[in-house]
Amino acid sequence: MTAWIILLLSIFVGMVVGKICSILLQRVGTRAWATAGKLLVDLAGPANLALLTLGLHVGLLPIQMSPDLQWFVTKVLQFLYSIAVFWYVFNLASLVDVLFQRLSRKTNSSLDKLIAPLVRRSLRVFLVVIAVLFVFQSIFEKDIGAWLAGLGLAGLAVTLAAQDSLKNLFGSITVILDQSFKIGDRIICTGCDGIIEDIGFRSTKVRTLGGHLVTIPNANIVNSPIENVSRRPAIRRNFTLALSLDTSAEKVKQALQLIKTVLAERELYEHIHPKIQGETVEPRVVFSDYTPKTLNLDITYWYAPPNTGEYMAHAEKLNMRILEELNRAGIKLVNY
Repeated sequence: MTAWIILLLSIFVGMVVGKICSILLQRVGTRAWATAGKLLVDLAGPANLALLTLGLHVGLLPIQMSPDLQWFVTKVLQFLYSIAVFWYVFNLASLVDVLFQRLSRKTNSSLDKLIAPLVRRSLRVFLVVIAVLFVFQSIFEKDIGAWLAGLGLAGLAVTLAAQDSLKNLFGSITVILDQSFKIGDRIICTGCDGIIEDIGFRSTKVRTLGGHLVTIPNANIVNSPIENVSRRPAIRRNFTLALSLDTSAEKVKQALQLIKTVLAERELYEHIHPKIQGETVEPRVVFSDYTPKTLNLDITYWYAPPNTGEYMAHAEKLNMRILEELNRAGIKLVNY
């Protein structure tokens, strides 16, 4: 009679201690730092089960049992302890979400939201399979060799059937890790020039400059050169002004000096004398070439920051100032 009372008390104590431990872990976990808190909250349920099993284990020690019943009870206890351990490991798979949340802050991509559940579920399925095999092999002493062979053949068949999908999946992961571009960037890839609108699980959507939406498989992006126009440090502009062939050398020198003076004006100067890799890049104005009808003045400068709208407004203002100064000096431009 005493042994059964001890068993009852042990189970009760295990339940109470397990419940208290679970509540404490949840409360502490919700107040702790993200990852550490997640580890504690995920431990609440498994710890409750483990302590309950421990109470049951302690309570069963004084009870006399036949060898067969003793073997059965031992296996049940091992089974419950194993469930508690694998339950905790199963919960830890959700840490994948934390990892992808950190990546998403850098990539600004919806791809992270698609891949995180896939990776988490795949990992959990893998853990469940391992847990089942462990229980049958180690606890119930069953031969799982034939099961493993079957799983290997099934996995091979699935892999062969989903080759293209797997290529795009790994392409998506590569896009995230490599961080070659993000949503909003302008890229040139596989002959397509446009703005990234979405990075998906299978493909990336690009809005071309003509307004068309192009869908590019991620496997193709990974295997192709990518030119990220948005990450250029400046916009390079090169244009030519043509003077008539009978323009005197003095007028050519005057035109060159006028253009250099305009480029140095306060309203225009800042954006076309940018610092690239720590060095100031100066505009270039040269008498570059003769043609049968013209004398060509070549102007090159780099505009920064590379905002297209502001660049075009600046270019218009610069063009007007050059035209005004050349007209004031009586220097005519010609078509060529």
